[in-house]
Amino acid sequence: MNVIWITADTFRRDQVGAYGNDVIHTPVLDALAARGTRFDNHYACGFPTMPTRADHHTGQWTMSFMGWDALPDDTITLSQILGDQGVHTAAVIDTPFYTRGGMNYDRGFQSYFAILGQEGSGTRAAQIGHHESRDVVADWRKEADRCAARTMTQAGDWLEKHYKEEFFLYIDTWDPHEPWDPPAYYAELYQPDYDGSIIQPPYAYWHETDHLTERDLETAFACYRGEITMVDTWIGYLLRKVQNMGIQDDTAIIFTTDHGFYFGEHGGYLGKMHFGRRPNGQRYFHGDPDSIWDFSPLYEELVHIPLLIHVPGVAPGSYDGFSAALDVMPTVLEIMGREIPSHVQGQSLLSGMRDAKHPSARDFAISTIPFANTDDTIRSVDNVERSMSASQVTTVTSGDYSFLYSMDPGRSQLFHLPTDPGQQTNIISANMDTAKDIHQLLIKFMRDTNVPQRLIDTRLELKM
Repeated sequence: MNVIWITADTFRRDQVGAYGNDVIHTPVLDALAARGTRFDNHYACGFPTMPTRADHHTGQWTMSFMGWDALPDDTITLSQILGDQGVHTAAVIDTPFYTRGGMNYDRGFQSYFAILGQEGSGTRAAQIGHHESRDVVADWRKEADRCAARTMTQAGDWLEKHYKEEFFLYIDTWDPHEPWDPPAYYAELYQPDYDGSIIQPPYAYWHETDHLTERDLETAFACYRGEITMVDTWIGYLLRKVQNMGIQDDTAIIFTTDHGFYFGEHGGYLGKMHFGRRPNGQRYFHGDPDSIWDFSPLYEELVHIPLLIHVPGVAPGSYDGFSAALDVMPTVLEIMGREIPSHVQGQSLLSGMRDAKHPSARDFAISTIPFANTDDTIRSVDNVERSMSASQVTTVTSGDYSFLYSMDPGRSQLFHLPTDPGQQTNIISANMDTAKDIHQLLIKFMRDTNVPQRLIDTRLELKM
């Protein structure tokens, strides 16, 4: 069995038709869900971009031993395992950060294609200056020039040469990550009077800026949705090619993401983390070279993510047991008939696909910016090292509850998801026993995964 694994960055679960959105246009992903398995309680582990990739490629709880870092030399990746067993491993990537600065996320891929264009955005320009990707973007003339299109086309070109081999093809596209600049007709699906504006998120409350309006927020969301539909369209191009090659009955298809994004939820967040304030009280914004991170809670919009898997011969359905990002890696190994090494901490999801009543290997999900203390600096969102004015947040989803743990007094939160899916009412004060029980799950998890003791010690107490 071959496997094609597609990761699209910043792809909110609630923006997929198969998950109940009747406004979004995602016919290709909806069809994939209809013939495969839709995972209803799938959660991010490490957050955001590269920590998730580390989880994906290693099948380990990487937030316990690394941050936004290069892959450690002794870490074994999925592509290495498969390549050593005769599988042709290939990757087509337009997501930045895979190889720059010695990151080594191309490890194990026998064929590796990097598509330029995604580091040329205005968001990145303030931090890295001119970049060859900006020249690529300047040359865009038609939809097929866009990164998602070129990435899927390159994947299809590779398949033309190798579709008769046993293969593992990993595809990683940064869209629908900002900048949200789809061809206008995609944005017009969601904002008919779209005027061509490109809105850069401030990574702060949008209404605290001096230039963003409610119309801008609506435009940002429309363009984001437009990019979702564009990505869906080009995934369709690739999957139709798989069908035309006659390998659809021998090829499993996986679709997932790393995290979501806030578009005005929870008081007006527009971003996925929250910048702190300057000494004069004014807030930093994206692009400020000396910025710091403020309290950045990981609500459902960020960490409850889509996972769709189609395996030929497995009946379609849905699975509501907990699953986590690191579980996809061992699932690929089992689909391809390979043994799962003992160092892999993820659990294969194939049994749950075959039997929706199969008990989940997980009682809870952990989603977090890689563990750090408040006096540490962290690299997050854009590979820039920054200090923190508030402790980073870890979200533990257990049973019906979402528990957001902060080391800062009074900032931990608890929500009952069945009655409050939008996480509007913090019920921690009235449910301290539940919060304490879930907090102990976090401490046990940290010990079980060998998190350094200095990081455990600062989290032993639930400070109210």
